[in-house]
Amino acid sequence: MTKIIPRISTRGYYDLTYGKTIKNNSYFLYPKKDFEKLVGSKELVIMIHGLRNNNAGAIAKTVLAKNRLSHLGYSFPVVGFSYDSNTTGAHLQKYVKRALSAGQIIAKKNGRNLSMFIEYFKSLSPTTKIRLMGHSLGSQVILSTVEYLAKKSQNNGIIESVHLFGASITSDIPSSKKYEKLFDKIIKSKIVNYYSPTDEVLNWANKEKFVHGPLGLNGATGRTIKKYHQKLVNPKNHRFASYAAVLNSFP
Repeated sequence: MTKIIPRISTRGYYDLTYGKTIKNNSYFLYPKKDFEKLVGSKELVIMIHGLRNNNAGAIAKTVLAKNRLSHLGYSFPVVGFSYDSNTTGAHLQKYVKRALSAGQIIAKKNGRNLSMFIEYFKSLSPTTKIRLMGHSLGSQVILSTVEYLAKKSQNNGIIESVHLFGASITSDIPSSKKYEKLFDKIIKSKIVNYYSPTDEVLNWANKEKFVHGPLGLNGATGRTIKKYHQKLVNPKNHRFASYAAVLNSFP
């Protein structure tokens, strides 16, 4: 029998064509009992997938992250964050701009959902170090999560670390004064950005002006905070499997 991968899910909360909110719920946990067992864990990793992932895709990315981290000697629990990123028409040239736009809207909105889970879990398990891993559009979910968490002073240092792979947020974010303050406040130890100038999807998105200067393509521009680090990598392609394959240490 295949082991069930625990996940925080907001599937069905957002419209897949334009990103409109359908349900104002926070999130649901599956299986809930598995999350109860995580209370008291020394650490917890949450894996956040990118665009064009249905629920099965979200599970697959979490399994990839879990297996790679295990290979690197990391033994703490890994769970997934599954959101509506399988936007309508993302695979068709005709609708790709609209699909990406809807994906970005949904990713930004999910910052609220993920921040609510982090606050809830930390209230139950205050000593657990929470680490976030985000691939591609998952970087936008993380950025928005940080923004939401920063609204409350009690959330200082609530996230231990952030690891980004093929990030689709813009390269000026780590050096902007607004985000410097937010990162310093919310992220306790470090942000690590794995970037690749050969990433074909980010190169295309940049060229087509869908994303202006993706952080995952050439790294950050300008002076960044001390907590920010970046690593040049050479994955085979944009897929998370390729980035996981070149990850050689964690955290």
